[in-house]
Amino acid sequence: MTATPHIRLIVGLGNPGADYAHTRHNVGFLAIDALADELDAHTWVEKHGCAVTRATAAGREIILAKPLSFMNTSGGPTSKLMRAEKIAPAELLVIHDEVDLAAGDVRTRFGGGLNAHNGLRSLKDKLGTPDFWRVRAGIGRPPGKMDVAAYVLRTCKADMLDELLATASAAAAAALSAL
Repeated sequence: MTATPHIRLIVGLGNPGADYAHTRHNVGFLAIDALADELDAHTWVEKHGCAVTRATAAGREIILAKPLSFMNTSGGPTSKLMRAEKIAPAELLVIHDEVDLAAGDVRTRFGGGLNAHNGLRSLKDKLGTPDFWRVRAGIGRPPGKMDVAAYVLRTCKADMLDELLATASAAAAAALSAL
């Protein structure tokens, strides 16, 4: 019997830059920041196109990363980091936004479909498999006939920002639980 591999890398999906910092699409970046705070990991370096820090959790070293490319091309930097660190897809956990879950709902799963998520599609294309761990952070559907892209890229303020930060915190807790 082969042992199940441990998660060694947690990647949050998002877009770099201040213009995107508080958007729903950046809930993965916000969750990674919450994890780094929780694990007292504050030394970030740029490696292979990702902002990277190392931490200890569940009795072992893990890597936290935020790809510095845009969401739709996040598979490139992530796969480069994984090759350099000799990390298999089954040792990867990705935190991402999910419009098909109610705002604030967080779920963890292994593998599955891509749900038209371009960040997941980029990862699958570069890794050659959809078989990696995911923490799906629910952001809900846009109101009315609002375009999904406009909804996920809209800056959240006041109560909407508080809700987004609470969802990121719940996603960080789910990632720690998955370890």
